[in-house]
Amino acid sequence: MTTLSKRSTIYLQPELHKALRIKSVETSRSMSELINEAVATTLAEDADDLAIFEERGNEPLISYEDMVKELKRDGKI
Repeated sequence: MTTLSKRSTIYLQPELHKALRIKSVETSRSMSELINEAVATTLAEDADDLAIFEERGNEPLISYEDMVKELKRDGKI
């Protein structure tokens, strides 16, 4: 962990804490490293999702009712 890291308190469910502690030992990585990686991965996925939403922003909207009718018409439901 670098000196530029910020300290934070998080509360984990006991089962998650145990699993994280075991993974930490088995991978020779700190719990902080594992949590940082998980958070970074989640934020990167969110950024990808937001980019896709932005790309598709000009597509026509379809109501739920119309979508169901279309799926039924196409034999998918």
